[in-house]
Amino acid sequence: MAEDKHNKNPLKILESVGKELLTGILDGLVEKDVLKLEETEKKKFHDAKPEDKARVLVNSVRQKRHEAGQVLVQTFLNMDKNSPSPEAPLKIVSGPAEPAESSDTLKLCPHEVFLKACEERAGEIYPIKERKDRTRLALIICNTEFDHLPLRKGAELDITGMKGLLEGLGYSVILEENLTARDMESVLQAFAARPEHRSSDSTFLVFMSHGILDGICGTLHSGEKPDVLPYDTIFRMLNNRNCLSLKDKPKVIIVQACRGANRGELWVSDSPAASADSSAWSPDNLEDDATYKTHVEKDFIAFCSSTPHNVSWRDITKGSLFIAQLIACFQKYSWRCHLEEVFRKVQQSFDKPDVKAQMPTIERQSMTRYFYLFPGN
Repeated sequence: MAEDKHNKNPLKILESVGKELLTGILDGLVEKDVLKLEETEKKKFHDAKPEDKARVLVNSVRQKRHEAGQVLVQTFLNMDKNSPSPEAPLKIVSGPAEPAESSDTLKLCPHEVFLKACEERAGEIYPIKERKDRTRLALIICNTEFDHLPLRKGAELDITGMKGLLEGLGYSVILEENLTARDMESVLQAFAARPEHRSSDSTFLVFMSHGILDGICGTLHSGEKPDVLPYDTIFRMLNNRNCLSLKDKPKVIIVQACRGANRGELWVSDSPAASADSSAWSPDNLEDDATYKTHVEKDFIAFCSSTPHNVSWRDITKGSLFIAQLIACFQKYSWRCHLEEVFRKVQQSFDKPDVKAQMPTIERQSMTRYFYLFPGN
């Protein structure tokens, strides 16, 4: 009778395991895709409050008929609380429950989780230097004012958000604003030569400007006289020939700019070639931003705000949609997800085209290991 009672009420059993331990286990099951949940179900799970995650997951499992769903329920129904099965098919490295912090706070990785990952996955992840010994640097270049192009209203919010995020991740941030293409190249050259890279374990470079397919617009850009920093130049400046101090270390390039004039919705564009259209979808606060890649060096990854030939959108009162989602996903997931997983979560936030009709792209990926940031360590 007791067993029948339990079978009828698996939610109570799940809750009785304990919220802190349970949340870590459930997060592991979802992240490893054991239950083969739909993306909408995963999103519902991740968006749920910690105390609601068990209920959300059980509701999803009840609707499943495949073997993975039944395995999960039976695992809890038949669980011996003193001796879990040594032959369980899952090997989940679970951390504690996500703290119930506000969504605009960077969640820190518990030190014991960091140490365990470094020990068990030493050959799979990029090594992290001791915090007391490392000198991480990041570079932000943001062009807001142009001689021949529109003012990029709202870009100051992107600067504040990205600077705060990178500092929270342990990087000293160098900020440069309103540069010509030649000045941007000079800044990159000086950044590549910084001695701090020798004792660093990684770097971030963030470019925010108007843009075209081949590169980032400098402040003098016009249709008649282009002023563009080619994307190849960024990679060339930081390759192993020109920046040996960053050899075998992750080099993350983030680009908020248009890559052409095409768009899925009709608003106002940051692409020099795009003209303002009027349509039913013309929110007063929305504008759009216009990048690209090649493939040569190692340990690079580029994350661009849109696909080639298309625009990127910016809210003049809240900042760029891409940057806002990027910051939110880093804050929520970087404590337990590697970099590409965080980037994919950003992409998933743009999965359903609406007023945010753009798709960020991961490009020129030449990383040979997983890059975990382990914020707080």
